[in-house]
Amino acid sequence: MRRRLALAAASAILLVPLASGAAHAAGPTSRQQEFAAAAADSGVPEAVLLAVAYNESLWEQHAGSPSTSGSYGVMALSDVPGSAKGDGSSRPALHTLDTAARLAGVSLTAARRDADSNIQAGAALLASYARMYHHGTLPIRIADWYGAVAAYSGSQNRIAATDFAGDVYRTIATGASRRTADGQTLTLPADPAVHPDVATLAPLHLTAPAESGAECPASLDCDVIPAAYALNNPNDPSSYGNYDKADRPKTMKIDRIVLHDTEESYAATLAGFTNPASFVSANYVIRSSDGHVTQMVPTRDVAWQAGNWYVNMHSIGIEQEGFAVAGATWFTEPLYHSSARLVGYLAARFDIPIDRQHIIGHDNVPGIDPAHVAGMHWDPGPYWNWGHYLDLLGHPIRSTGTPGAPVVTINPAFAGNVQTVRDCAAGKALPDQATSFVYLHTAPSASAPLVSDPALHPDGAAGTTCAADWGDKASVGQQFVVAGRQGDWIAIWWDGVKVWFDGRDAVTPASALVVTPKAGLASIPTYGRAVPEPSAYPTEIPVQATAAPLQYTIKASQSYVTAGAVPTDYYFATTIDSSVPGDHTDVVGHDRYLQIQLGHRIAYVKAADVDVRLAAG
Repeated sequence: MRRRLALAAASAILLVPLASGAAHAAGPTSRQQEFAAAAADSGVPEAVLLAVAYNESLWEQHAGSPSTSGSYGVMALSDVPGSAKGDGSSRPALHTLDTAARLAGVSLTAARRDADSNIQAGAALLASYARMYHHGTLPIRIADWYGAVAAYSGSQNRIAATDFAGDVYRTIATGASRRTADGQTLTLPADPAVHPDVATLAPLHLTAPAESGAECPASLDCDVIPAAYALNNPNDPSSYGNYDKADRPKTMKIDRIVLHDTEESYAATLAGFTNPASFVSANYVIRSSDGHVTQMVPTRDVAWQAGNWYVNMHSIGIEQEGFAVAGATWFTEPLYHSSARLVGYLAARFDIPIDRQHIIGHDNVPGIDPAHVAGMHWDPGPYWNWGHYLDLLGHPIRSTGTPGAPVVTINPAFAGNVQTVRDCAAGKALPDQATSFVYLHTAPSASAPLVSDPALHPDGAAGTTCAADWGDKASVGQQFVVAGRQGDWIAIWWDGVKVWFDGRDAVTPASALVVTPKAGLASIPTYGRAVPEPSAYPTEIPVQATAAPLQYTIKASQSYVTAGAVPTDYYFATTIDSSVPGDHTDVVGHDRYLQIQLGHRIAYVKAADVDVRLAAG
């Protein structure tokens, strides 16, 4: 859903329902036919209608459930009460569902819940924009629908509107084909000869964004709202929030990006980050409705975002408006697109590899020691579409090995990977819906218990289908060394044990560098951070306790995929004004650590404990 352009300026004739808008009592038999019928009724070219819907929802109806920002259906029509947005808004731009339903002559309930009605309503709304900005008539050439498509973006900002319209026209040029979660197969044939007429934007009177100083790609709608950097107690220089000044990457390498979801509205997130007593921040926040990006902490500084100081030191945190589990709500395409553009820009700028050991979720961040593992966050959760996200980043999951390779990349197709998940905090089952993980079992059978994570189940109880029980769920894009095969079932090394999952259509063969304990070592420890040895600290900086090993040990016969060496350092920052000796200093150690994909979360091992080899096949 995008913030829709206000319709107050529309002429009365544009609000007259289409004569044939409700003429589908018998109903087409497929969603492809529904698009064709809606295109014929509304006068919107079918290619334009399909491409707009693809960039709003990937043609998903989501069983009539709203997105995290209140949009409905294939056409992502908005129905957002002010309380849901957290900003008291009652703008017509956030209520296009009502207008679109009236234009199409369908009920609000049908427009929310029924894909056919939703497509009719979206087509009618798009046609109304075309008439509004094309002299009261529908454009004949597909090229001339560019202005109407930009209007459908819902933004008066030139960058945001043309960004969406550009995506739509690229989809028309390249084509698309997809099977949805509810079993619909749709195809948009490629038409590379279509080029948009940008002159059709003129009647929209889009505004050029003011120079914000945000560290963003030029094609992204961004602004800056600084997070708080202030004292809570004027007499105590250590009582500050919500981030630390630094000079990255000059003094500390930035080698990963952490994706979060807000678990509250965009407005509430900004309010929290601008309050120094909240003691939390992120470098960026992305709005769900239209993908607008707000930078809150400069990339050179350290945001308080991941719950692991070592990861904070070396990462950029991005909060994305949404909820890990909220019924069947879904993350919007504008959010995915903006997030991917931002991450692509940051990855190129800081030379960050685009893979699932460097582009991670908050749920992949390790605890700093055994006591902190169980309490680590697990957003963006089981419904974040990692495969789609990697596609948008231009780094889709591809095979780098042959069938039967010693390493696999977890890669079930999102739409068809419908899993049962419970929201155990609320004590309820969630609607079965597409997910981005596979369940892990103790044996090669669906009836075998789910894996028990020692941090989450210290009593040894079996894993659960709870969304927060991340210990028995392997996420899309993560890579693991194969420990065995039995029929369709694949065993992998995971958190120090052998676990099994149904491998049918769930993996892509891969080659990767892996670590194995050095000969003669029965097992080796794993760590949640890579801190310097005590001798590395100058006298004025207190020595950090040597990192306590996590509760997971790697046995002699086991291997794990590694992302390579990481910095060994500790950033000492305790006051707002550097009023203690050595404050705001990065202490660098000599011990070497390697990052590994240990289980659901990353971890670190000492280089002296392992051998590194290429596992290829």
